[in-house]
Amino acid sequence: MWSYEKRLQYPVNISSTNAKLAQVIISQYGGPDGESAASLRYLSQRYATPYPEVAGLLTDIGTEELAHMEMVAAIVHQLTKDLSMEEIENSGFATYYVDHTTGIWAQAASGMPFTSTVFQSKGDIITDLMEDMAAEQKARTTYDNILRLIKDPEVCDPIRFLREREIVHFQRFGEALRLVQERMNSRNFYACNPGFDMNCGCNCN
Repeated sequence: MWSYEKRLQYPVNISSTNAKLAQVIISQYGGPDGESAASLRYLSQRYATPYPEVAGLLTDIGTEELAHMEMVAAIVHQLTKDLSMEEIENSGFATYYVDHTTGIWAQAASGMPFTSTVFQSKGDIITDLMEDMAAEQKARTTYDNILRLIKDPEVCDPIRFLREREIVHFQRFGEALRLVQERMNSRNFYACNPGFDMNCGCNCN
């Protein structure tokens, strides 16, 4: 059960419309390395996690990613809500506008709709945590790319906050991976295949 506090995790106050920026930033809403994929990834992986501390971490970060979705949506909304038809036509936003007007829809910057094929829930704790660490780095890189394209300080400010959280999440998942590895031994750390490795250290031979 969650208690929803009705405010953004970090304030978004953008005074000028910019459809070109919105089309780039929306990738962090529904793109391959965006916040929607992150939230679903972590909130799905937690069920197969054998350690309560790691399940709790996945729940906490997965929930925070929902707040990041909300922030990205707010940024895109504020950049597009007052667009004139001339701005829509001249910015390349018309293809989005014709299907969604200025509503928020999960897609990548390329226009590709959101799909759950961009993330995995494997049911193996080490596999999942390695994916999670990579996901945070890919999201951080995407935010780096966005910041290279943006000059508006009102837009850069919340984007920088989101980028910083990706770094923190990467660190927390790294700590979780170390915790898991410390609790494993040769019997349950490796997939045993006697035909492949006769020196695997288990009792399978």
